[in-house]
Amino acid sequence: MKGSVDEGRRALIEISVRSAPDSPPRAIVAWIDTAFDGELVLPSRTIQDLKLESFGDIFAVLADGTRVTLDSYLCYIDWFGELRPLQVVAKDGATSLLGTELLDGHLLQIDFRAKSVDLD
Repeated sequence: MKGSVDEGRRALIEISVRSAPDSPPRAIVAWIDTAFDGELVLPSRTIQDLKLESFGDIFAVLADGTRVTLDSYLCYIDWFGELRPLQVVAKDGATSLLGTELLDGHLLQIDFRAKSVDLD
């Protein structure tokens, strides 16, 4: 998978998200967040647009140590040729985050000089 580094030095990659295995895919640009140990965070608006099924609440600890309860949803992503079900966390804002759970077992290379991202 190929991606890019934006002006804010964020490593971005496009992923394909679905609400069900047989639903049409939607391209989402996600910020690769190596401090996030989960799979995927999507903006609440995107979750509503995709009509994702609720998966229940999860408990999380934020970077500042705050403990929170977050809404989670079920989605499917096309991940290296396989359709993979994910528990997605909802958040306010406009940025999607891709976490280290999805990166596990892959090689991530970010070239800030060339503004490129490679995920194998």
